[in-house]
Amino acid sequence: MKSSRYAKSGDLSIAYQVAGDGPIDLIVVPGIVSHVEAFHELPGYSRFIERLASFARVITFDKRGTGLSDRVVDAPSYEQRMDDVLAVMNAAGSERAALFGISEGGPLGALFAATFPGRTTALITFGAFARVAWAPDYPIGIERKTLDQMAGEFEDSWGTGASLGLFSASRAHDTEAQSLWARMERLAVSPAGIRSLLRILGDIDVRCVLQSVAVPTLVLHAEGDVFPLEISRYVAEHIPGARWAELKGVDHYPWFGSVDPVVDEIEEFLTGVRPQPEVDRVLATLLFTDIVDSTTRAAEMGDRRWRELLERHHAVVRRQLQRFRGREIDTAGDGFLATFDGPARAVRCAAAIRDAMAGIGLAIRAGLHTGECELIGSSVAGIAVHLAARVAAIAASGEVLVSSTVRDLVAGSGLSFVDRGVHVLKGVPGEWRLFAAAL
Repeated sequence: MKSSRYAKSGDLSIAYQVAGDGPIDLIVVPGIVSHVEAFHELPGYSRFIERLASFARVITFDKRGTGLSDRVVDAPSYEQRMDDVLAVMNAAGSERAALFGISEGGPLGALFAATFPGRTTALITFGAFARVAWAPDYPIGIERKTLDQMAGEFEDSWGTGASLGLFSASRAHDTEAQSLWARMERLAVSPAGIRSLLRILGDIDVRCVLQSVAVPTLVLHAEGDVFPLEISRYVAEHIPGARWAELKGVDHYPWFGSVDPVVDEIEEFLTGVRPQPEVDRVLATLLFTDIVDSTTRAAEMGDRRWRELLERHHAVVRRQLQRFRGREIDTAGDGFLATFDGPARAVRCAAAIRDAMAGIGLAIRAGLHTGECELIGSSVAGIAVHLAARVAAIAASGEVLVSSTVRDLVAGSGLSFVDRGVHVLKGVPGEWRLFAAAL
């Protein structure tokens, strides 16, 4: 993590960091809260900055009143916040920069681009808006009473991580991420401070300046974002020549989800070149796990109790993955995909997960295969992945089912197996002999 520096904006100190040395300066204008240091502890954030820094000099900062920047008594105006952006640019030696406004940073970025076109090379927004609150001439907005209710709820629960679901729907039930987010909340701003900032949110309206934005503009929005697509599309429709891109995902802050699609769009927009994914091939053992009869159990228990049980399930799986040096690749609903550099550890990990589930009243099935995989970013692909998934799909409750490849590679490890016969796996060529681990 880069060390933080301070820029003087009037009498205040504004914290900022610089990453990378690319030919393009890119100022990340944060959302309603940020913390240039604590954000690096959040899932995906450091990789997000590293990807941006691969083609740009990335400058991140905390707006006045939040993070490591000086606290203020009164809610800051947009004029003051533009002064802060200028102060950070000057301190970092940036004559002209592209602005990347995330959420509430979007309208600030648009206002800055229209006011200081000589200092702005481009404008990019993600999950942003020109106005949030409903108005007679803005029916796509959110009712003021809903915004006021949200402000009260945020103040009451601030510091507990309860707001994570708003910023990252995909991590809403991730207990580890919630704990990290709770710490970030406490470091970023006080409960009274967040209520004050949310009141400002309802007053933001930069619709009148959109037509004056004369720099190239890219408007990005995740299809499942907490803010409606129409709010972001409005920005694209009212900035002359703006480019609109709707991305898959549900997260309001882009680094919580899949980083590469977001950064790929930004890199292509700023450089004219869309990066080709780096593909490495490696031999790995793939483990798929799945809760047996999860749909029935969820219906019986109700949403809240099932969610709590699912969180315990996730915690158990992650403890065992750490114990056996597994790497979590994906979590989809009630299933996990993980990779291992040793098949014996993978089999023992699967059995340990199965046994630990008995303590929380769940049964799982597991499937394993060892094969060559393509490593694309933080994900894996290839026929080996499909094969492991098919093996898991036909495993019985409580069974750790492996391909013959896994069985052959663990010879001498002390593991024993029961022959489950030859199977045709859907979408996978040939016939495969499968074995159940006897442990």
